[in-house]
Amino acid sequence: MIKQTKKQVLMLAAIASLGVSAPSAFAQAADVVVAGKGEIPYVIDARNVVARSGAGLCWRTGYWSPAAASTALAGEFPVGCACDSDIVPADKCAAPVAAAAPAPAPKPTADKIKLSADALFDFDKAVLKPEGQARLNDLAAQAKSLKLEVILAVGHTDRIGSAAYNQRLSERRAAAVKTYLVAQGVDANRIYTEGKGKTQPVTGNQCDNVRGRAALISCLQPDRRVEVEVIGSK
Repeated sequence: MIKQTKKQVLMLAAIASLGVSAPSAFAQAADVVVAGKGEIPYVIDARNVVARSGAGLCWRTGYWSPAAASTALAGEFPVGCACDSDIVPADKCAAPVAAAAPAPAPKPTADKIKLSADALFDFDKAVLKPEGQARLNDLAAQAKSLKLEVILAVGHTDRIGSAAYNQRLSERRAAAVKTYLVAQGVDANRIYTEGKGKTQPVTGNQCDNVRGRAALISCLQPDRRVEVEVIGSK
């Protein structure tokens, strides 16, 4: 305690000998409090506050050097940032600017299109009709305008015929859609096909009481479809 008081008295005496009063020094600028460790290049009092002249200048010690002013800390920045800002590099006196977060990648969007199989193929066939090719031309153009993730082509049939036959027919129709899209420039690795046969009708039981094959075929038309889902982002 006596040693610390003696240090403070000597410091104040040094300031007084130069014609500077402690109260006027502290009134000129905000206090700069150093960490109090190592070689401190400025005169400090018992509170580790840097002593200033009446003009607000920090009193240097014999330890002062540009390097010392740039390394001794007052808070998170070097003490020289407050006392010798024209000497200490500016980048040491400012908090690092956080890097801007990268813009989020666009989220893929999905467009699900139901194409009537009767518009693509003749009844009970898997060969594309000209009208079907025109529909798929539009679909290929849509896919090319996107950053394409995947195209899913799923074939469906009505309930007429055996399960095994309809399964093969649905698969052949989905494969025909893929083959045509690839011919239009769509990446084959982006197209996946699947056949559901007659397992997922959309007509429900609304055709149960329909009599006659032609009438039943007409009633079940919504079940004969190829569902194409295009997933990608702009």
